[in-house]
Amino acid sequence: MKKNNNNRRTVSVFGGYIKKHWHLILLIAAGYIAVSAVNFLNIATSQTIASFSLDDFELGQIADRDIIAPRDIGATYDNPLTVQKGERIIRKGFAIERENYDKLRKLAESPAYFDYRKFFNNELFLLILGVVWFLLFAFLPFGRKIFLNEWVLQVVFFLFVYAAAAFGRKTGTFSSPYMLPVIIPSAFCTLLVSILYGQLSSVLFCAVAAFGVYNAADWALIPFLFTILSCFAATNIVRRIERRIDMVVASLLLALVNIVCMIVLIVIDNESFQRMPAALAGAAFNGFISGILALGFLTPLELLLNTASVFRLMDLSDLNNPTMRRLMLSASGTYTHSLMVAQLAESACREIGANSLVARVGAYYHDIGKMDQSEYFVENQTGTNKHDDINPSLSVAVIKSHVKRGVEKAHQMHLPRQVIDIIAEHHGNSVISYFYNAAKEKDPNVSPEEFRYTGTPPTSRESAVVMLADTVEAACRTLENPSASRLDKFIQMLFNAKVEHGQLDNCDLTFRDMAKIKGAFVQLLAGYYHNRIEYPNQKNPDEDRKENKASDKKSDDKTGDKKDEKKQNDKKSDAGKSNG
Repeated sequence: MKKNNNNRRTVSVFGGYIKKHWHLILLIAAGYIAVSAVNFLNIATSQTIASFSLDDFELGQIADRDIIAPRDIGATYDNPLTVQKGERIIRKGFAIERENYDKLRKLAESPAYFDYRKFFNNELFLLILGVVWFLLFAFLPFGRKIFLNEWVLQVVFFLFVYAAAAFGRKTGTFSSPYMLPVIIPSAFCTLLVSILYGQLSSVLFCAVAAFGVYNAADWALIPFLFTILSCFAATNIVRRIERRIDMVVASLLLALVNIVCMIVLIVIDNESFQRMPAALAGAAFNGFISGILALGFLTPLELLLNTASVFRLMDLSDLNNPTMRRLMLSASGTYTHSLMVAQLAESACREIGANSLVARVGAYYHDIGKMDQSEYFVENQTGTNKHDDINPSLSVAVIKSHVKRGVEKAHQMHLPRQVIDIIAEHHGNSVISYFYNAAKEKDPNVSPEEFRYTGTPPTSRESAVVMLADTVEAACRTLENPSASRLDKFIQMLFNAKVEHGQLDNCDLTFRDMAKIKGAFVQLLAGYYHNRIEYPNQKNPDEDRKENKASDKKSDDKTGDKKDEKKQNDKKSDAGKSNG
């Protein structure tokens, strides 16, 4: 009975996983079918004999195996030899004579011949490679959500690399193991994956692409080693670039690295062939053109895939762009609040190893939904509170709407998916406690669900950090005497509230991360709210205003006295004139 329950549980979990990731499994199946087609064409156009290349045999060579004809092949006008099924073409331990070699060639060049054993060997290898790739992608800690477009791009790139390696070696120019890497676009694909999706995805793609080249190049070790070394170098070179012009420098560095890798492989293999200069020049050209082409393809891929690449995020972080300027003019309080939240989130993400640039840009745009009704938010109010004239239910509707409006504006602006998620998740599904408490005073039976944000709790570390920074920045404005110790206790209380209400359940933050985030917040806010010394002769503006009012009153009194005295004198003179 217990065994049956375990089996049912396993089937249920497996079925649930398939139901949740059916689109991903379908993509993997389609990719496998596509690479199998390339493998079929590769085998069908190869001169193979029992899974061995015709180049492995030559006249006078002592055969190292037996080759048996798998079928009958009749004579033709171009080749009058005949081959009978079961005939021993060459015998192990005996020299290969002209007739034997001609029959080997006839067998290899026969259009009806297809090496099924080699085809299925490759298919098995590709299947294992695909399964390992899927498992690594599914269980590695990427620290972010993996979208389908990333899988699509990497599958397409793998097909591109595999086909280039499979068919490139059939040409006379690139048939050498040292010349084949020149036309394999693995570095180009790696650069794009690294910039668009990050270093971990790029490293995973490097390993899979290298093993794909190893299979497509008929198990040649030199192309495999060159591919993996060049790809890892490309991943490391673009790790910290922030401007598009830096790609030119990265291209030059990659060309230099490729030359060094090729020299090392030639020395290790003890090869001294005459085409070494051509191989070195080709390796350098491959590295340089990979970087230049990656720069050219980057912008359209950013827009097509809607990814948060470092270049696109740097463009969005420009505070002079139209959206941020409009936010500054229409909601200046929200603009200032967003800048402070961005500083807090960026500093905290650096401490925990999250993507600080995504957090900063997400914080800049997290409240863009407030632009249309900015006067309903306290940071933009100058004296009167709009909510004093409306009931709490209507106030909550206005407050909650800024998240939905923000997401709509983000989609209109084609912001990256990671930034849109931060906008949608920065309040989670928490209760708007101020208006809930106000409504509860009028009606004790009011439901908290009516005063809850309609979003979802953060699903990434960057989104969670922006939520915490948003809460802390707004709450600490009300804290009296914000010393470092008071800030530490107050922020911890805010963090505990978020944990208790389940707002951090869907992200990968640990207790150690929370401690580092709190430390970063305290350090920044303590510096922001620190006490300043009063300089000599520095006066309080309120006291100056009082003194000015008092002096104005005195001057008005003196002026009034002078006017009264003048009036009395005028009356006396008039009286004297009348008496006269």
